[in-house]
Amino acid sequence: MLRLMLFRHAHADRPTGVADHDRPLSEKGHEQARLMGRYIRAQGLEPSIFVVSTAKRTQETWAQACASGELAAAKVNEPRIYESSAGSLLEVVREQDASHASVMLVGHNPGLERLAAWLVGSADSAAAARLQREFAVGGLAVIDFPAASWAEIDAQGGHLERFETPESVGQSR
Repeated sequence: MLRLMLFRHAHADRPTGVADHDRPLSEKGHEQARLMGRYIRAQGLEPSIFVVSTAKRTQETWAQACASGELAAAKVNEPRIYESSAGSLLEVVREQDASHASVMLVGHNPGLERLAAWLVGSADSAAAARLQREFAVGGLAVIDFPAASWAEIDAQGGHLERFETPESVGQSR
């Protein structure tokens, strides 16, 4: 069994004159990332490896989540996640070593949302309903696959175990 977690960056600021790749998190985004980090830890969702976009907002989301959740898994910076299509994201996932039973991509929309839609064949009904509304900033999709290697995963092969957002996690506290 393999577990893929798709973690969209938290709320980002839009400072004048700053390139999109270099946009930082807003104060709200820092709070969202910290909340999600604590949730990841509390739910036992720490991955074997984090694969993180090189954009500033994803790097900050990862750093804040790890610090607040005391998450210490290995991290790989992956420039292909930034402004990536679902197909390109799937290539990144399929390249992961099978020794990593759980992988968390920290990235962006619309790529993460499209990848989730492409991979999920079955789902927890509440999670599916939340995901269908929107892959919100700070959102976390957890998708399980009955596979032995990442190269085997394909369309509709995964089960959406949960989809949480800072809002849904904050309400359950």
